[in-house]
Amino acid sequence: MPYQFQSRIRYSETGEEKSLTLPGLINYFQDCSTFQSEELGNGVDDMLAKGKVWVLAYWQIELVRLPVLGEEVTVQTWAHAFKGFQGERNYRMLDRDGRTLACANSLWIYVDLHTGHPVRVDQEVQEAYPMEPALEMGKISRKIKIPGGGVAREAFKVCRHHLDTNHHVNNAQYIDMAQEYIPKDWKIARVRAEYKSQAVLGDVICPVISAGEDYVTVDLRGAEGRSFAVVEFCKTGKTD
Repeated sequence: MPYQFQSRIRYSETGEEKSLTLPGLINYFQDCSTFQSEELGNGVDDMLAKGKVWVLAYWQIELVRLPVLGEEVTVQTWAHAFKGFQGERNYRMLDRDGRTLACANSLWIYVDLHTGHPVRVDQEVQEAYPMEPALEMGKISRKIKIPGGGVAREAFKVCRHHLDTNHHVNNAQYIDMAQEYIPKDWKIARVRAEYKSQAVLGDVICPVISAGEDYVTVDLRGAEGRSFAVVEFCKTGKTD
């Protein structure tokens, strides 16, 4: 059975339309898996004691609708695969009648804090998480294509409020940065994010924007041209 918790959408989590923001949705998903890990003895402090950390490599988020102010929701998560140094996890947000509002798949890399390199997931860590079948979300490449002819926008620096407990830019923050470049009237159906390197305090982020009729791709690059993250927003369920 998936791990879950119930909540109600707060005013502080909503945007201009009185609905949950996209970063707010991602925060709910992250909180859900964090709560589960804390309960299973694999929380933030436990992982630091092991000298290990999970680093997010990829998001695929499918949106039906974002819940509105005051709406009651249930947030669920479960692991569905471990392989070598990788783990995969699904998420789902449901309305009070059990209908799916949004769902997601994520790929995580298990990293040794001392070397900075991926390592095989410890057996006791794998055994701690109950496994459930993966959601059927369609076959989509985890490599996001960056179209040519992108337009560079004004660069900005990483600030302290962008950071998480690992002292890197939190994965939801990259998506928050990227959504500034999508049309205001868009109804987003899918978000994909590929995380390539970790930005830290003081790094400069140089956005390069590519747009089509039903997609916007935002390449968040460092000053030297290396991508920190690539985020793709789609208006439809189009696959590669």
